[in-house]
Formats: sequence, C-alpha cells, structure tokens
Amino acid sequence: MNWFESSLQSVNTFMYSYLLIVLLVVVGVFFTFKTKFIQFRLIPDMFKLLTEKSSNNQSGKKGVSSFQAFTISAASRIGTGNIAGVATAIALGGPGAVFWMWMVALIGGASALIESTLAQVYKVKDGSLYRGGPAYYMEKGLKKRWMGILFAVVITLTYGFVFNAVQANTITIAFKESFGTDRVVVGIILSILTGIIVFGGLKRIVSVTQIIVPVMAIAYIAIALMVVILNISEIPNILILIIKSAFGFEEAFAGMLGAAIMNGIKRGLFSNEAGIGSAPNAAATAAVSHPVKQGLIQTLGVFIDTLLVCTSTAAIVLLSDAYLQSDAASVNLTQASLVSNLGEWAGIFLAIAVFLFAYSTVIGNYYYGETNIEFIKESKSILLVFRILVVAFVMFGSVAKVQIVWDLADLFMAIMAIINLLAILMLWKVAKPVINDYLDQRKKGKDPVFYKKNVPNIGEVECWGDEEENR
Repeated sequence: MNWFESSLQSVNTFMYSYLLIVLLVVVGVFFTFKTKFIQFRLIPDMFKLLTEKSSNNQSGKKGVSSFQAFTISAASRIGTGNIAGVATAIALGGPGAVFWMWMVALIGGASALIESTLAQVYKVKDGSLYRGGPAYYMEKGLKKRWMGILFAVVITLTYGFVFNAVQANTITIAFKESFGTDRVVVGIILSILTGIIVFGGLKRIVSVTQIIVPVMAIAYIAIALMVVILNISEIPNILILIIKSAFGFEEAFAGMLGAAIMNGIKRGLFSNEAGIGSAPNAAATAAVSHPVKQGLIQTLGVFIDTLLVCTSTAAIVLLSDAYLQSDAASVNLTQASLVSNLGEWAGIFLAIAVFLFAYSTVIGNYYYGETNIEFIKESKSILLVFRILVVAFVMFGSVAKVQIVWDLADLFMAIMAIINLLAILMLWKVAKPVINDYLDQRKKGKDPVFYKKNVPNIGEVECWGDEEENR
C-alpha cells in the first residue's frame, strides 16, 4: 500500500507539474483572447439567463431548464472541494494556493463556456429530454468514437466511483469530528440514501439538487460572512497574505511557491471543474434556444463555485490560526477554524453542511457516469451494475484513508482534463461560429435562436434543425 501511495503521488506530481498546468493555462488563455474575454464581458447575460424558462423541445414538451441544468452541475461542483479541498490546499501549499485557485477559475471560465456550448450543439434526444457531453462531441464533432469511448470510461470511473469516494470520506470524517459517530455507520446510512436517489433517474436527481444546492450554498456563505464581519479589520491583511504567498514573497511561506501553485490548481480544478469535461454532461440536458446560453450558465457556475464558495472557506481558515497549529489537512481543518471563530455550534453546522454538500455532489456525479455509460452501450443490466458499484464506492470512501482517495481523484481528474482540453481545442472551429451567431443576434436586440444551418460544416447534429422541423 505504501508503494501504491508513493507511486500515485509521483505520477500526479509529473502530471500537474508538466502536463496539465501547461495545457490548462494555454487552452484557457487561447479561448479567453479568441473570444475577447467573453467570460467577463457577458456576466450580466449569465444572471439573466439563469431564470430563463426551458424552451419547447422537439417532442413539444418542456425539458430541463437552464436553472435545473445549472443545479445538476452545481451539485457536482459545490461539494467537498469547496470545504475540504480548500483547507487541504492551504495546509499543503500555504495561503498562496487560494490565489492560484482564483486564476484557474478566471482563465478556465472561457474553457467552461466552450465545452458546455459544444455539449449543447451535439446533444441527442433522450425521450422528452436530452443528454450529451464530451463523449458525444468527440464522436459527432471530431468523428472519433474511440476518443469518446475513452473519455466515457474515464469519467465514469472518475465521477461514479473515485470522486464519490472522496465525498463519502469527507462526510464520515466531519461527522466523527463533530459527533464522534462511527465512520462505518455513517457510511452505511449514506450508501442507503445514495441508492434511493440513483435508482430514481434524472427527474429525481433534478428534484433533489434544485432544492439542496441553492439552500446549502447560501447558508454556508452566510456563515462565512459572519466570520468575515467579526474579523473585518483583518481582511486586508488576509488578502495581502494570499497575494504575497502566491508569489513566494511572504517570508513564512517563501519556500512553498511550487506547492502553492500545484495545490491551488489541483484543488481549484477539483472544485470548479472548468475544462475537465464534467459540467457539459449537465449542460447538455438543458432545453435552451441557443447553445451559448448554457455555455454562459456553466461559466457562471465556475465563478460562483470558486470566487464565492471557495473564497468563503479560505476566509474561514485564514482568519483562524488553526492551519498553522493543527496537523489537520481536510474538512477537520475547516471545522477547527470555524470553531475557533464562532464556537462549538459552528463545527456541528459544518458537519451538517458537509453532508448536504457532499450528498448532492454524489448525486450529480452519479448522473455523469450514467449518461456516459449510455453513450458506450444502452443496457439496463450494465446500468444496474454501475448503480450497485456507485453505492459500493460510497461505502469504500466512507472508511478509506484521506490521502489515498484524494490522490486517486487527482490522477483520474488529470486524465479526464487532458482528453477533454485537446478535444475542445480541436473543436474551436465549431465553437467560434456558434458564439459569433449568438453575439450577432444579441447585437441586433434579438433573443438568440440557433439552427444548424447557421454554421456550415458543423458535422453530425441531431437537434437544432430548421424552424419547420421544430414545429
């Protein structure tokens, strides 16, 4: 086991030091400049589109709305990465890691827009609903089914199994820290609750996530604001500490520049998922009038996840000295920091919040696996086995060591991201005219509506037919 753990860490160090960081930055900067900073220019549109009702789909029925698709992806995004992940990044990389998390979100916002726009372009009909994602645009846009299958396998393993183990791990640690409960008992309860949802299908997933996600995010940010208000005079010092540490100028963290960058990017990517190919699976379910609309919605998700929720955790941790004194490096560090600021009740609140965050993430993660299994082969028996294994990995994560589940998550996430970033880079030739079509219609004061005839050589597109076809 020691050999396995050290090998995992060595592979991750290579992936994040040389491959993924370069690719993330290059692709993100490329899309940012090519779209003329669209992820910042159209922020008002993002909030406006969030409340837009779903369009009639080809079956004449209302599908999943923009907001519902947003909550599915937010359910996967907003989870332990925001609470345990940020704490881990600070513990291992110092306060400067927070700055690099911000950078990943700001640059990655452009990549998030491209991947979710492409997922909408190449989505397919699934009864009265839609499904899609990177595997679909790799097959239909790039004409590379083998690449789609490879991605589908990796994302199924990553989200269905490994990431869910991370969520369960964080829940059981948080409950043991606050209530002294046995991790096995909590794991069994969590496995049963997971089973109830994953055997219920997309509609049940939507009904749960659209309630849990907004409520828990608002409650957690409110607690963070309480901590900030109580320590308002310290905020300027905290911001200076983050920025100075990010570039190795802070004496106490001068030797941690590399660790700050690596842990900031790792945990930032784990949290906001920009460019790694997960959110497009949720984005494809939305019934919208133009693909770019859902691209903008998912970019907003990246910003909310990192700039609001992750920053809230960073404030909680850095406004306490627990990260300097404690050997905790996961959710228990955030708990210790909250308790030192607000008292014992705050640790109990966080345990409950972690349960809701992580449980909704397990639900969102499951859906990503399901839609990609259907891409490979539509089989009820395979889907049944997958659902059983999802529940089993929730149980495994509940009792596993912290380090090994995070290392596995980092490895699979890196593989996913590399495949997806290369694919969306190659599909820029499709994304560019689709974005231009949206911007042209918007400039004319229209509510943008997309038809595949608007973009020549778009490839195999099942939806977005001519107006006559959609009547």
